[in-house]
Amino acid sequence: MPRRSNPYDPCYDPLVSPSGCGQKYAPTYWVGTAGDPPPDDGPVTQDMDADVVVVGSGFTGLVTALNLAEEHGVVPIILEANQESWGCTSRNGGQGQNASGRLYRTQWIERWGLETAKRLDREIHDGFEYWKSMVARFPCDAQPGGHIYTAHRQKKMAFLETQCRVMHDVFGYDTKMLTREELWERYAEDHEAVGALHEPDGVGIHPLKLAFQYIRRLRELGVKIYTASPVLGWETVGSVHHLRTPGGIVRARRVAVATGGYTPQGLHPLLTNKIMPILSNSMVTRPLTKEEQAAAGLKSTTFFTDTRTLRFYYRMMPDGSMQIGSRSSIKGADAENPKHLDLLKLGLARKFPALKDIPIKYSWWGWVDVSHDMMPHITQPDPNQQIYYAIGYGGNGVSFSAQAGRRLAERIVGKPGKQWDLPIYNSPLNGHPFAPFRRLGQSMFYKYYYLRDEIF
Repeated sequence: MPRRSNPYDPCYDPLVSPSGCGQKYAPTYWVGTAGDPPPDDGPVTQDMDADVVVVGSGFTGLVTALNLAEEHGVVPIILEANQESWGCTSRNGGQGQNASGRLYRTQWIERWGLETAKRLDREIHDGFEYWKSMVARFPCDAQPGGHIYTAHRQKKMAFLETQCRVMHDVFGYDTKMLTREELWERYAEDHEAVGALHEPDGVGIHPLKLAFQYIRRLRELGVKIYTASPVLGWETVGSVHHLRTPGGIVRARRVAVATGGYTPQGLHPLLTNKIMPILSNSMVTRPLTKEEQAAAGLKSTTFFTDTRTLRFYYRMMPDGSMQIGSRSSIKGADAENPKHLDLLKLGLARKFPALKDIPIKYSWWGWVDVSHDMMPHITQPDPNQQIYYAIGYGGNGVSFSAQAGRRLAERIVGKPGKQWDLPIYNSPLNGHPFAPFRRLGQSMFYKYYYLRDEIF
């Protein structure tokens, strides 16, 4: 069926904008280098019935559908508002880590105690291994090598040393601290870094190539993917969910929501005001010559994150281009302001002065789903309703979304398991009493974080 394509709205904002319908992709590096999207089934054009509907065709929705079809014999349909994997999946940094949410393992211990923290670690690490098996199964330009966590100021070294010690001594990981000299010699000459922590678990990928591979497999399994089909209304009649799209009503017995940072206000009361969408910016340079890579001291494609609260993440791509991302505007209306791109250019120049004037080939932004407790929730929020969701990765969903999709599928079919009493599975997303003022608070916190990151 011909692909419906409406103009891309760069100022889309999930808190205030109406749902998009068939919008073109954001102009990301991933979209520019992934090749043609696989065929989809076009928009919904009539009323229909389904056993299971998955709302959202990003990583989580696709892996949920893949597990339902391959492991449980349930063939769902997928509803996507725009193009396949239009949201987080085609805009992220492509950094797959042994993590999820915004909390560190030391914070898991503080919040839930050591025993639960260890069980949560095993679950998330199991998810990382599962995701690696998917990356091996569906080639997507994988760049193994772990994760480098750089201290951007001397005072952050103690923090990294604590994380390194806890991950090594408590959780059994082969983490290592690197001096500035070791970092420069083995990985990259980051001029801001005073030292770093190396985690062995980390793989950079081309996220849209992986998503497109998932989609091709789903179509082999008979899963229908309806694009340009946003859910504009949701009514439950008896035990059947009536999902209203522009082209017809889809009636479903069970619904899984996997909309991440693009969850629109009013989709369903169980999701209203349950996340804080945060805008993140990314840019990619043109491919660097070997001489330019040498001048910048780039020796590895292992990916980096620094210790700012408003952190930078960066790596060299397989084609030699350099990617860097960080925070962006508070509101979608300000997303196109050049100052946000200038922040990334300055960040790249501070870390690698030789790249100060390298031309930028791609620049984009996207919404991150941050939960109020800073951790994801993969659950059935109301036991009396056949509604399920996996949301709240906080920017750490590239790899964990695979485990979330696998577990979400198990939730839908009612598979028992010891993992269901873990905090990411046994409770719904929390709302916030001051939700209408969340962006005022965000603006204040950004100013505070800047002072803490750069001045104090």
